[in-house]
Amino acid sequence: MRNLADGHRNGLLPAGPDDFDTEWLSLVLGIKVVSGLDEAIAHIATHSTGHSDGILTENEANAQRFITEVDSAVVYVNASTRFTDGGQLGLGAEVAVSTQRLQARGPMGLRELTTYKWVVQGNYHIRD
Repeated sequence: MRNLADGHRNGLLPAGPDDFDTEWLSLVLGIKVVSGLDEAIAHIATHSTGHSDGILTENEANAQRFITEVDSAVVYVNASTRFTDGGQLGLGAEVAVSTQRLQARGPMGLRELTTYKWVVQGNYHIRD
């Protein structure tokens, strides 16, 4: 395990080969600078868990393309991904988190076979 305090100025480290496939469970932020929307969407398709992904953009066409092409449970435009919470999305108390499209077990009907894609658009909102 890498320690961010091991002699690196300001606690910053360059991303390693496995960093974008690691769930940190801490206040670690992985950043990748990309050349454009195509590379960003390809990076998300390769490394995302399919839970929550977001874009910060002033370009409406890029925002709409991101919403359409990113296959995640919740897709954000100009809003924090910290809004991914059952209560925030009007679902009541959250009892579990799943990145699977079909998480129901046992007998399933039409309701259990339905998936959702939430789209949240904001004006650089944050959640404390």
